[in-house]
Amino acid sequence: MSTLSLSSAFSLLLKRDLVLAYRRRAELANPMLFFILVTAMFPLGIGNDPKLIEAVGPGVIWVAALLAALLSLDSMFRSDYDDGSLEQFMLSAHPVSILVLAKILAHWLVTGLPLFIIAPLLAVLLHIPSSAVPTLMLTLLLGTPVLSLIGSVGVALTVGLRRGGMILSLLVLPLYVPVLIFATDAVKTAIVGIPTTAQLSILSAMLVGSLVLAPMATAASLRISLS
Repeated sequence: MSTLSLSSAFSLLLKRDLVLAYRRRAELANPMLFFILVTAMFPLGIGNDPKLIEAVGPGVIWVAALLAALLSLDSMFRSDYDDGSLEQFMLSAHPVSILVLAKILAHWLVTGLPLFIIAPLLAVLLHIPSSAVPTLMLTLLLGTPVLSLIGSVGVALTVGLRRGGMILSLLVLPLYVPVLIFATDAVKTAIVGIPTTAQLSILSAMLVGSLVLAPMATAASLRISLS
């Protein structure tokens, strides 16, 4: 099996998932709309004190991003499982973990990337200083792929369940907590003008570790779910 054939399979699967996501534009918009609405409505509930909004702003953005990612996780393998293509996918001659990585990347491109793009506007709404916005963007760039990678393992374990949403939340949310803690702390640290090298290094390590381990764990979980 040549490298070219594997890269072609990867790119074709990525393109397929992106095309299917584009055809379901209503579902595609749900995570971004949820992210915007939760972030925009939060200041209405706590009042108009700029200092208070600035203090909770990083946490609000990251909790909204986490929940928006969780909202879209179930669709990662659901349609493939329902139409039987997931079984063919598992019988491929190519490494399943690499093909799984293509689906995870497609999920991030249609859910995580829009959150990354819209975040600077919501940072203004939450009175986050402009000096901390680059750190916010960097935490989203490092952290949202981790959400997709970790979430793929939970989705693979619950894809065979008709109502696996609650179980998926119980499996995935505890694993999301470290990302939430370090990403939020990085933005808060940047607001007060302290270097954020430590937090960003930990997020980078989480991304590398998830990138190496999550596709293999997801492939194994899919075999368990389909057995």
